[in-house]
Amino acid sequence: MNWLMLVIAGLFEVGFATCLGKAREESGAVAGWWMAGFFVCLSVSMYLLYRATQTLPIGTAYAVWTGIGAVGTVLVGIFIFREPVAFWRLFFLFTLIASILGLKVVSH
Repeated sequence: MNWLMLVIAGLFEVGFATCLGKAREESGAVAGWWMAGFFVCLSVSMYLLYRATQTLPIGTAYAVWTGIGAVGTVLVGIFIFREPVAFWRLFFLFTLIASILGLKVVSH
């Protein structure tokens, strides 16, 4: 259950980064709604990270949470914000994914 909470927390991290990107593109009330989404996602993400760290090592949990957020945010950047796709960008993205999986495998 703790790993599931951590994965969901990471997905909410992607959510708050996405909301920041969308708020940057908008103005007025629409940007305000995106910022509200940012604060909701941020709060849920932090709470779930806190809960997961009650049973997982803090270093592992934080690294996995950050990694999920980083990978997800890069993918959102590519697919939603039309950021460039280059070989080295994808190469390092896959090494990050491998590192996250490796941390899960070696953590008790």
